[in-house]
Amino acid sequence: MKFGASTFIWASPFSRQTFYLIDKVKAFGFDVLEICIEDPQTIPVKETRAYMDDCGVEALVCGAFGPNRDISSDDRAVREEGLAYIKTCVDFAVELGSPLVSGPMYSATGKTRLLTPSQQQQQWNWTVENMKKAADYAGERGIKLAVEPLNRFETDLINTVEQGMELLKRIGHDNVGFLLDTFHMNIEEKGIGDAIRAAGKHIFNFHSCENDRGVPGTGHVPWAEVTQALKDIDYNGYIVIEAFTSEITEIAKAVSMWRQLAPTQDAIAADGISFLKKALA
Repeated sequence: MKFGASTFIWASPFSRQTFYLIDKVKAFGFDVLEICIEDPQTIPVKETRAYMDDCGVEALVCGAFGPNRDISSDDRAVREEGLAYIKTCVDFAVELGSPLVSGPMYSATGKTRLLTPSQQQQQWNWTVENMKKAADYAGERGIKLAVEPLNRFETDLINTVEQGMELLKRIGHDNVGFLLDTFHMNIEEKGIGDAIRAAGKHIFNFHSCENDRGVPGTGHVPWAEVTQALKDIDYNGYIVIEAFTSEITEIAKAVSMWRQLAPTQDAIAADGISFLKKALA
């Protein structure tokens, strides 16, 4: 397994001014820095790749899917912009050496509506149509897409592995799989271990997050169940800590981060990787 930390633990957006995060995660013993492509204009991609190569840190790319990047939107122009954004993330993945792009790319984060059955079917149809196009584009470039189910308070479309499996079936591309996140699974799944086993070989990336988004191992996520399930499916991919800082108002509001969850943001990473390496040993 390779252990990673998200840029969101410390900063937003990633830029030349946050290159220090690459050194930081290396010092903490991480193999990977997961970089969110919030604003593509802030990331000097060739310079970033060179700096990461020099430090011996790998990149993973994830996306930030706001209301204007929604491939299931009622507005065709927004759907087109969402698809174009996924393609941009794929291009960044190629340049940075990331084998995949992760995120809830099927919809806009925070879009929660009580739809009629016909409206739900239309939303699914637009998602599948555009995910097929995104998968074709990514596959031609050797990139996988890791779709992340979110909890019910953040999306009305894909909340569980079961729903995600239906989406993967409808898309029908081998390069589309899952990013699973224990924070969301803790809310939505009847059994986290069973959900992990159901996803099986389709898991491309894994976010190891505590129930309060604090330090892994300090809450009530059933880590013994999680780690056993990962062993049962012979998962040998990425284990990434994703957390957020309340110091960045926009991000804090988006993820409902109203209080500090650890003594420092560094503690989330340092204590988290220490716990995870022992748990997954």
